[in-house]
Amino acid sequence: MNATIRTTLSLDEDVMILAQQTARRERVSVGKALSNLVREKQGMMPTDKTPAKLRSKYSLLPARGEVITSEHVYRLMEQEGI
Repeated sequence: MNATIRTTLSLDEDVMILAQQTARRERVSVGKALSNLVREKQGMMPTDKTPAKLRSKYSLLPARGEVITSEHVYRLMEQEGI
């Protein structure tokens, strides 16, 4: 295990938001999320992570890069016969 070093960083706002979203999704600290992102970028760890288990049926799913609209829901309901 690597030693942890405490430091202060100045980050761009969009990078901080990305780190916070990653930390929430992976259920780790922001520092751990940033460490993992840097390791991934440098090829030091695999990028195919197993998604975190959902804590309950109301847990949030990871961001998918698209907005789910009513049309998406209606189309799925029609496909499923609901």
